[in-house]
Amino acid sequence: MSEEEVKKVKLIEEDRIRRAFEERDWNEIKSADSWAIFKVMAEFVEGFEKLAKIGPCVSLFGSARTPRTDKYYLIAEEIAAKLVRHGYGVITGGGPGIMEAGNKGAHSENGKSVGLNIQLPFEQFNNIYIDQDKLITFDYFFVRKVMFVKYAQGFVVLPGGFGTLDELFEALTLIQTKKIGRFPIVLVGKAYWSGLIDWLKIAMLGQGNINEEDLDLFAVVDTATEAVKVIDEFYSKYLLSPNF
Repeated sequence: MSEEEVKKVKLIEEDRIRRAFEERDWNEIKSADSWAIFKVMAEFVEGFEKLAKIGPCVSLFGSARTPRTDKYYLIAEEIAAKLVRHGYGVITGGGPGIMEAGNKGAHSENGKSVGLNIQLPFEQFNNIYIDQDKLITFDYFFVRKVMFVKYAQGFVVLPGGFGTLDELFEALTLIQTKKIGRFPIVLVGKAYWSGLIDWLKIAMLGQGNINEEDLDLFAVVDTATEAVKVIDEFYSKYLLSPNF
């Protein structure tokens, strides 16, 4: 971020903190909360309407900061292209980096290329490889995450930051608690994910905070071919295949 952008973000944060301590009367609270409720509802309605008929898709996650020359950008592009050739559409967060690579790979094979963009004070803007009728911009992260899970038959997760981890653990939690059905989750980049996986085994499993079978909820691979193979083999066990 530029110095000017940093100052803008700080001002927004300071304003939010100040407003959290302001006393508001009931009319102010009711008005603000009612508007927020309608905004949330509107985002859900738009998401459901646009995504209801997209067919089988795989959500692809990773950092918005990954440059186009990075090996993981190229792997993400290859994964998306292979997924389309195997009959899936691709859903990303709609931004640059790994997300752009996913949409680019899908677009290159004339597949469904979905972008679920998020409004941020910096970093995020939608990429040019999204089908225009499948681009949705959200204000609320939680509404966006519902769309990622509801309309995906699998998750492919490449190296990323807090947002990528948030999406990964959201899916793992929902599957572990059986709030949603099991679908394949593939982590790409053994070197990148090895530290996290060691911590899951040593700390979380060691303390009894997860069960050993919870570690089977995801696979770890290094190549695009391996990533798509995990998804294909998962659904072949159930004699299922994409319907377009």
